[in-house]
Amino acid sequence: MAEKQEEPSNAQNGEPDNAEEGEGKKKKVKREDLPPFEIVTGERLPAIFFKFQFRNVEYSSGRNKTFLCYVVETQGKESAPCRGYLEDEHAAAHAEMAFLDTVLPRCEAGGRCTVTWYVSSSPCVSCAQRIADTLRGNRALRLTIMVGRLFMWDEPEVQAALRSMKEAGCKLRIMKPQDFEYVWQNFVEQEEGEEVKSFVPWEDIQENFQYYEEKLAEILH
Repeated sequence: MAEKQEEPSNAQNGEPDNAEEGEGKKKKVKREDLPPFEIVTGERLPAIFFKFQFRNVEYSSGRNKTFLCYVVETQGKESAPCRGYLEDEHAAAHAEMAFLDTVLPRCEAGGRCTVTWYVSSSPCVSCAQRIADTLRGNRALRLTIMVGRLFMWDEPEVQAALRSMKEAGCKLRIMKPQDFEYVWQNFVEQEEGEEVKSFVPWEDIQENFQYYEEKLAEILH
């Protein structure tokens, strides 16, 4: 069954459902009080966000945002790769679009550009079409997308959009347990004052990887 979207709870933002409890008893923020839209950027995302948003579950209850970690390597540049993460807020636009509009132009320098994304879920139809168009228009760009989950994979238009990305040259892969560990080590911040913690795989991480890998293979072949 395709990844299912449900009404988000506090956990949508990486917060436990009892977020009101604890030091200071934080006041809940009503959804209508949220700003209309923003793209959150940074080098490392909070661990609680990663543990909830990147988990490769079949039913994505509350997971209606996209977290995109990226590494950009430009041929001929001696400096370190450009890296960071994007998080879309309140569904007015998507992290994939924000990367193509704001990050990629800053990293390109006329040479061959190799980009790797680690994304909580695969792109929607509009983002997939934009990605395919970008790749067709820039033959010097190489894009690999590692996804934790497949978004609405049983919808025909979504399947067609994913195939279009592949035809345009995008390498689309399901994240293996080792890929989640890589994101944990390179894109997740630890709590202030705490020692670096090792990545602890969740119980069904391998099983869910195999499930999504089989579905993706069926779609792309």
